[in-house]
Amino acid sequence: MKPDNASPEKTDATLLARLESEARRLGFDAVGVTTPDALAATSYAAPAKLDRYITLGHHGDMHWMAEHIERRRDPAILWNGARSIIMLGTSYAPDEDPLEILNAPDRAALSIYARGKDYHDILKGRLKQLARWIAGATQADVKVFVDTAPLMEKPLAATAGLGWQGKHTNLVSRAHGSWLFLGAIMTAAELPASAHHADHCGSCTRCLDICPTDAFPAPYELDARRCIAYLTIEHKGHIPRALRKPIGNRVFGCDDCLAVCPWNKYAAVSREHRFAAREETDNPPLAHLLTLDDAAFRSRFAGTPIKRTGRDRFMRNVLIAVANSGNDCYLPDVMRLLDDPSPLVRAMAVWALSMLATPAAVRSERDDRIGQEPDGDVRAEWLKTVEDTTTPESHMNAERSGGHT
Repeated sequence: MKPDNASPEKTDATLLARLESEARRLGFDAVGVTTPDALAATSYAAPAKLDRYITLGHHGDMHWMAEHIERRRDPAILWNGARSIIMLGTSYAPDEDPLEILNAPDRAALSIYARGKDYHDILKGRLKQLARWIAGATQADVKVFVDTAPLMEKPLAATAGLGWQGKHTNLVSRAHGSWLFLGAIMTAAELPASAHHADHCGSCTRCLDICPTDAFPAPYELDARRCIAYLTIEHKGHIPRALRKPIGNRVFGCDDCLAVCPWNKYAAVSREHRFAAREETDNPPLAHLLTLDDAAFRSRFAGTPIKRTGRDRFMRNVLIAVANSGNDCYLPDVMRLLDDPSPLVRAMAVWALSMLATPAAVRSERDDRIGQEPDGDVRAEWLKTVEDTTTPESHMNAERSGGHT
């Protein structure tokens, strides 16, 4: 983006004050400045932490993290003309407790961030407006990023003074808690860097203790392969059997570690109404989601982050929630989805059947279908039902349903 024709201004405290004022006018709630070399600072050592993360395989099948690791480690490689990085935050703090929906097993728990308009679209427009203002004020080139480039936004935001990376690895702000969307503007202008933010987690471990799948090997470390947000959004394959029951009714993402952060008590409800849930995304009944084909899925979640995951992964997650509900009223839809075109969906329909139907009914369906199933993973899921249908839980399901499917 080239600078507009505007008179240059000195990059001093006055300019920074005007920058903050303009950012807040555009709807940003936090703003700070850092430098491309700040990530390598001794107190943050973000590149070394990234190397360890990749080496341990904690990124799962997010292969793009390893493929672009050099640019991710060093923003100067992404753009060698950058002298300053302006980090912006926009609050999406909810007006409700995100954990309450976990007590409603007949409804789909959707992450707070995904229930409104896609934040990428909202932030990108604002960032472009602010970038034009910066370019005009400094006569320096600028580039805009919003979670679409190999930038480590969270550690950059910490070095820019927006907050600190908490023990759950997410950014925590004293003013906005754990509820900040982040964007970045890189500029060739040399701006005074903001003061770094000290870590205020103290001895608190609430975010680590609440994790249903033990996704934190240690404070400040996340193993994405066990993280429900990763499993239900980024992971393209079958979710490991041992992690399915802890998912509960979380169909898209997980807010547990964010929601329990004590710093959230200082966070005001987001002033951006477009982040609020609409009827289609307000933790809808599972029964409404079981019937979605691809067209209906795209229509229902148009303009939200959920759409980008795709219908098949979403239905995989819905079926896990259905299985965890323990309610055999969903069996007709589960039976129908045993014939779904997607192997990902069929496999989870098999598991849902094994959790909800009587052992005899499961064995009957398995014997009828396994020989005709073309997908190896789905066949393996059918074979696993032998174990599932001999568990005490399955016998309890049989007693509850009266022996009917």
